[in-house]
Formats: sequence, structure tokens, C-alpha cells
Amino acid sequence: MIFDAARVLIPFVIAFAIGISAAPLLAHNLYKYKAWKKKGGKGRGMGDDTGTPLFDALHKEREISTPRMGGILVWSATITTAGLLMLLSFMFENEFAPLDFVNRGQTWLPLFALFVGGIVGLVDDFLEVTRSNGGLSLRWRLLIVAVFATFAGWWFYAKLGVSAIGIPFIGVLPLGIFFILFFVLVTLGLYASGVIDGIDGLAGGVFAIIFLAYAGIAFAQEQFSLAAFAATVGGATLSFLWFNIPPARFYLSETGSMALTLALAVTAFSADTLGDGVGVAVLPIIALPLFVTVLTSVLQVTWKKVFKKKLFRIAPIHHHFEAIGWPPYKVTMRYWIITILAGIFGLAIALLK
Repeated sequence: MIFDAARVLIPFVIAFAIGISAAPLLAHNLYKYKAWKKKGGKGRGMGDDTGTPLFDALHKEREISTPRMGGILVWSATITTAGLLMLLSFMFENEFAPLDFVNRGQTWLPLFALFVGGIVGLVDDFLEVTRSNGGLSLRWRLLIVAVFATFAGWWFYAKLGVSAIGIPFIGVLPLGIFFILFFVLVTLGLYASGVIDGIDGLAGGVFAIIFLAYAGIAFAQEQFSLAAFAATVGGATLSFLWFNIPPARFYLSETGSMALTLALAVTAFSADTLGDGVGVAVLPIIALPLFVTVLTSVLQVTWKKVFKKKLFRIAPIHHHFEAIGWPPYKVTMRYWIITILAGIFGLAIALLK
């Protein structure tokens, strides 16, 4: 057990060290090439001619002076760690083979998800900082996420033989071919939660805690490669957080949030019936801040359409707390605390199942 724990913890530390080492170079180039939005604020909301004046007042100036693309650090440190351990395993098989966590059954797809999200998000960020009218349209981003999720769901269904999800204290819920549709819906929901990247330090802390919780679930299932992957992402995200704590040196932005949400979707499903456990059903608990982010955004839109007024001053709700006077660091730290508590509770349920 101690040896298996080392297989998970060592990649975690390596990813953090790589991220911390690479961050100054990344920051230097992001500032050198002025990789920030050329026009601050969100402009006009969907179907809303009044725009987003409260959000613009809170964040507009920082958006045109703080670089985007900081999420590069997360996925590049994770992939570099995986590649480094593969290389060391090849060169020194006896010593490093147990640390190589890249394999078809557990981590090919999560790594691919992280890479796809990172690259697509990077394209969006590049367009965002080089054009005044923004990056990829929401329609295109949703389409890309849906296509990836369909492929990933099919991979689970056809290649890995997964067609059900685990329900705590009840058992297995068969979905048949509808498993693929369910996979797509969960992935789209997680992607929508990426807008939590709106306050310095918020998204980095929340995502790091969530991935570490899933590392614990995978470890308990003896899926040690999956646990090492999730821990590696957690370590890489903590290295990003080191430089994202207020005042942020750079933002996670789309290249980070898309990479993390797609990887989280695959990780949650991988820690489910594939490992004889419950990874998806506890997702709303472990990732409670992400769930609340999506829920409050949906409630805001619905409330405005039905009652012709806002439910929150700004949605998602973390910006509402800012708008009513909470300092950003207070919002961030309280979200960290909530995520830790939710992660521990979700982990406990997953272990009890």
C-alpha cells in the first residue's frame, strides 16, 4: 500500500515542480506579447441589451492588463510529467516502470481529453487576444465539446464495455446505448462550469481539490494509474495556483478550463463502474462549486425570462458575492473551504458506496 501511494504522490510532486519551474518563462512570454484581451468586459449578454455593467465595473481593467493562457501550465506540466516518467521507465525499467501511469485501460483517454481541451482552448485564447471581437463562438466551442464527448462516450461503451453508472448504496444503473448521450450531457455541463474562472485563485484551487479527491477514489479502487493521473493534474494545477493567487500573474482562461473540464468528465466516468465504484454520481458533491456555478447561471437566465428581473445581481453566484461587497479573496478562500468539505464528503460516499 505504501509503495502504491508513492506511485501516485511522486508524479504529483513532479508535476508541481515542473509547473513552478516553467511558470516564470511562461509569464515572461505572455507579458512580452501582451497576451490579454484588447477590449475588457463581457459586452452584451445573450439576449440582453443592457450588457454586463456590474461585471465590467469589477473586472474590466484587470482583463486588459493580465495575460490569458495561463492554463497552458496545467496541461503542459501534466503531459510533460507523463512523458518524462514514460522515458525514464524506458531507460531504467527496473527503477521507474512502476511510476509510468500512461496505459490504454486507464489513462489514454483522460490524457487525450486534457490535450484536446488545452489545444482547442488555446486557439480560442489566441483569437481572443489578437482580435477585438473575441475568440471562437460559443456555438463552435459547444460543438467541439459535444463531438469529443460523443467519441469518448463511444470509447467507453464500445472499447471498454461500459454502459452503466454506479449509484451509491443502490448498485449499478444500466443505461445501454443511452450511456453515450449521458456522457455527452455530463461533459457539456462540466464545460459550462468553466466560467468559475472569474476571480483570482478561484478556479485553480477548486479544480486542484476536485482532482485530488478523484485521485483518492481511484486509489481506493486500485486504479493506480488513474489515481496518478488525477494527482498529477492536481499538482500541475497547484503550480498554476501559486501564480494565480491575488494578484494573478495570469489567468487560466479557455485553454485551462476546457482542458480541466474535459479531463474531469473522463476521470469521473473512469472512476465509476470501470473501477467497480461510483465516480459520476458523486460528481455533483465533489465538484459542488462547479455544479452551483452552472445552476445559478441557468436560474438567472430563467428568472429573467419568466419574471423580467434578475435573481442575482450577477451570475454565476461567485460574482454576486463580489457585487454585494465581499472582497474577492474572501470569495475565493471560502470556495476553497467548501470544495475541501464537499470533496471529503463525496470521497467518503464513494468509498462506502
